[in-house]
Amino acid sequence: MKAAFFDSKSYDRKFFAESDHEIQFFDCRLSEATAALAGGFEAVCVFVSDVVDRACLEALAKEGVKQVALRCAGFNNVDLEAAKELGIKVTRVPAYSPHAVAEHTLALLLTLNRKIHRAYLRVREHNFSLGGLVGFDLHGKTVGILGAGKIGQITAKLFQAFGCRVLVYDLKPDLDWLTKNEMAPASLEEILQEADIVSLHLPLTPETHHLIDEAAFAQMKSGSYLINTGRGKLVDTGALIAALKRKQLGGVALDVYEEEEGVFFEDHSDEILDDDDLSRLLTFPNVLVTSHQAFLTEEALSEIARITLGNFSRGDEGREFLEGTELTG
Repeated sequence: MKAAFFDSKSYDRKFFAESDHEIQFFDCRLSEATAALAGGFEAVCVFVSDVVDRACLEALAKEGVKQVALRCAGFNNVDLEAAKELGIKVTRVPAYSPHAVAEHTLALLLTLNRKIHRAYLRVREHNFSLGGLVGFDLHGKTVGILGAGKIGQITAKLFQAFGCRVLVYDLKPDLDWLTKNEMAPASLEEILQEADIVSLHLPLTPETHHLIDEAAFAQMKSGSYLINTGRGKLVDTGALIAALKRKQLGGVALDVYEEEEGVFFEDHSDEILDDDDLSRLLTFPNVLVTSHQAFLTEEALSEIARITLGNFSRGDEGREFLEGTELTG
């Protein structure tokens, strides 16, 4: 298989280098404007920021591309109906290391709550004072998990290990798993009203877009914490900023952001940030942002490479889409 890898980084090249496939890495993102680079390749490999819309897919089809391989779980950046019409197979990595994302969720909360990021900078300047670094015990707190797939379940068990009461919201709750792990199913409203910490692990769908909006923030407990390691568009950024300004929230930890395309994964340290909402979020002392790195572990990257390369090898053996929504992998 000859494959063109777009938006590739050093860690991609490290984990995909040893392959039987003929791979060429490109730094640029895939879009209609760059699709011509895929000429002569049977497949393209893309990430979350590549824009694989109808125009891009039509350009790829003209170049003879037969497969779009996502090296990630999310596929909302791909026009699945257009791919099906054009006869282009789409594969993804539905699971790589749910532990990586779950553990990053806890790392974000612990860092934000115990002010570790602020303490680190103080100590670097020989400032060993403790003022302003007071946190709270996780033990005894109520945590609401929105989305109980593999990542959500592991995150729930990690919080439970800290002695938290865990409430779980899922469209199709696994009642046997909940009973076995002594966790309670709950409605979205119950979680928003009762949880001290709300952690998002839902896929992005039309139903979950801006699930956490102005109305949701109004229901949340005063001083509660919100963590999002799921999808950026689960949260209405304007409503989030408004909730922070009125001191509704105790803290917010984000590994994903609503308009992260073109910002995350890149070095903008010598530039002025054009995104006013992101710039505003970064001014709040109780907001912690990482740039979509929850997946970034040795184990996860190794598994992503293994499954993606396997999807290439499978070729036409992969399943077709089911109503444009089901992906192979």
